[in-house]
This record gives sequence, C-alpha cells and structure tokens, in this order.
Amino acid sequence: IRLCLKREDLYRPQLKALLRASAYGDIRIMVPMVTCLDELRAVKNMIAELKEELKAEGVAYDENIKVGIMIETPAASLMADFFSIGTNDLTGYTMAVDRGNAEVAYLYSAYNPAVLRSIERVIKAGRAEGIMVGMCGEAAADPKLIPLLLAFGLDEFSVSATSVLKTRKIISDCDVGACKELAEKVMQCITEEEVLKLL
Repeated sequence: IRLCLKREDLYRPQLKALLRASAYGDIRIMVPMVTCLDELRAVKNMIAELKEELKAEGVAYDENIKVGIMIETPAASLMADFFSIGTNDLTGYTMAVDRGNAEVAYLYSAYNPAVLRSIERVIKAGRAEGIMVGMCGEAAADPKLIPLLLAFGLDEFSVSATSVLKTRKIISDCDVGACKELAEKVMQCITEEEVLKLL
C-alpha cells in the first residue's frame, strides 16, 4: 500500500477497474501491508472519489463493495469489512526474520507460539466485530495447523488449487470439540517444539 499511495497514477486505474468489474460479480478490494488507519482511510477516500467519477460517467458498479485488509504486520488492527491473514508475511514480521536469509531462516515458523497467538487474536477480534476472517499463505493448507485454525474460528481457507481437495478432506474429518481441546493445550506452549509435539 505504501507504493500504491505514492503512485496514485498506477493505483487509481486498478481501483477503478475493480469497481467496474463489481457490476458483473462478487468483487472485494483487499489492501496489502496495511500498518495504520491513515493508509486505509486514504484508500477508502480514493474509492469514494472513483465511485463519483463512475456515477458521473454512467458506469455501473457495486455500491456496497467490501474493502478489506491483509493482516501481515503486527501493527494491523480492526479497520475493515473483512480480513485475510497473510501468514507468510505475518510470520516474518512477528519473528523479525527474512525467510530468505539463511542465517535466521530457522526462526521463520508459523508454529511459533507468538505467531499462533497473533493469528488467534486476529481471528477472535474479527469474529467479535462480525468481520469475516480468511487466511492465505502456506499455513492455510498445513494439515498440522488446520485443526487449530478451525478451533480459532477461521471462516475461509485460501489455498492453492493443488491443496483444495486435501484441505477439504482434513476439515471434514475434524471434530471441532477435539480441535478446541487441542488448541487450549497448544496455546499454553512456550516453545515451537512443544507445539509441534502436540500437533
């Protein structure tokens, strides 16, 4: 979003195209790498201006198009119609590690209790406000994490096409009560090793 707001000449046409497409199907606008409310407000203001432009041009669009944010940074908070947790970046920023750096790659793990607590907090906050929470990234298709994500109350799993059937099967085989019992134990863990042993 930092680049988008600096280069409105590139961003506005993309937003306008999304608005135009919303007349033909279920379109949502998701803003990446949000860290403060001002960024989201700037995007929403831009969208409002573009809606007025389209109205003046007589072009149809969905008046109620939803605007959401990617939860990729610890600074992201409740400020949208829907959330999508970007586990790859959320893990990297929570652990302050670049997974491409071999020197610290061992710290990059969605099984780390700090990362799991971040994910749980986001899902609970979204549910408390009636906001749909989805997840994209490798963790959404991870057989070890799926029971936890179900226990946390994740609404939507966004996985690669090759993982859809396997992920559906795991979800359908899960007992939510058992998942919640497992999650209670996992959330008491203080090391990644303890988490993995339970999972």
